[in-house]
Amino acid sequence: MSDTRASLTRSAAMASMLTALFLGALKLWAVWQTSSTAMLGSLADTSLDFVASVATLVGVWVAAQPADEDHRFGHGKAEPVAAMFQIILIVLSASAIGFRAIQRLAEGGETRAAEEGIAVSVIAIAATFGLIAWQRYVIRRTGSVAIKTDSVHYQSDLLLNVAVIAALVLDQYMGFTKADPLFGLAIAAWLLWNAWSAATEAIDHLMDREWPEEKRRAFVEAAAKHPELSNLHDLRTRTSGYHDFAQFHVDLPGSMTVNDAHDIIERVEEDLRSQFPDLELLIHIDPLGHVDEPDNPLAETNEFAHLKDTE
Repeated sequence: MSDTRASLTRSAAMASMLTALFLGALKLWAVWQTSSTAMLGSLADTSLDFVASVATLVGVWVAAQPADEDHRFGHGKAEPVAAMFQIILIVLSASAIGFRAIQRLAEGGETRAAEEGIAVSVIAIAATFGLIAWQRYVIRRTGSVAIKTDSVHYQSDLLLNVAVIAALVLDQYMGFTKADPLFGLAIAAWLLWNAWSAATEAIDHLMDREWPEEKRRAFVEAAAKHPELSNLHDLRTRTSGYHDFAQFHVDLPGSMTVNDAHDIIERVEEDLRSQFPDLELLIHIDPLGHVDEPDNPLAETNEFAHLKDTE
């Protein structure tokens, strides 16, 4: 599973880099032909897409490395780090596009050579559709946060290219000269919104946020199938890259032998890992009747009782 995931994420990152190089060359020629602010914004975004794709490739490669002596929990956080780098680039790109658009509004500049700009945008839309389709397939298979963030760039590119076409048509054929810089401002705002949205998941990974409630609930329901875990408590979860981590306490009779307790926990772990692939699971055994220290914020919290309370 890990090898397949690494191969898929690397292929998505390489496809992203090649697409960015191809579109960058096309858009550079189109900017020279059209003098369009919207096209310039699209070129700037594509240039940063290439840099971001390199960061994505590095991130997914590092994240795929196995745990070692210095990184006992693996290298999964390399993906959200790469995603945060991409987000910084998106913000810089949006700021530059917005500044240039405001300048063009003040200057009242016009565009030219609409046909060339429109043709380049149509080609860019077709290439971007193909890349996004592959990225979505990889995301469904891997859940990679770095590829998700990289895909945000190219989803924005679709709107960027549509905006370029609209700006050129309104300017060249309908005489609305402010269309190009206004679309440039709209593009900048859209990129900033996407940066904010993409940052949320990356920060959640870096800050070890608990699993979403639906996933956490599914885990507790799976554990509930084992009667030995009726007193499961102190459940903690997090995600790092493609690895999930979970740990909890469970009460077992104090008279039970170590071998018997070990056999029970082994069986539970095997079952839960089969239902949650790439799960790192740690189970702590408490003697039945044990009460955690009162300064523990999770003390005496029975996950099954909480599950029943939410039904």
